[in-house]
Amino acid sequence: MKNFVELDPLLHSQLRLAIVSLLVGVKEADFAYLQEATNSSNGNLSVQISKLKEAEYIEVKKSFENNYPKTTCKITKKGIKAFEQYVADIKNYLSPK
Repeated sequence: MKNFVELDPLLHSQLRLAIVSLLVGVKEADFAYLQEATNSSNGNLSVQISKLKEAEYIEVKKSFENNYPKTTCKITKKGIKAFEQYVADIKNYLSPK
């Protein structure tokens, strides 16, 4: 009988998973890029970024560029590990054995 582990509830959200998936592939990404890539609203993206930051899955840097606020996100080692575990767990769910 196959054992199914509980999926990471933080990454099981579609938008949070999308954010982490994007960040795994790049050194860092700014808010505008993440918003466009995920097609999410300012408020929803901001809330999900905060949740990932609180879990230490991502680092968030706030700065100013041409007098406009800029938020840049970067995945942490903990975030990479959590993502890799999540992917492995999903593969376990999908494997026929």
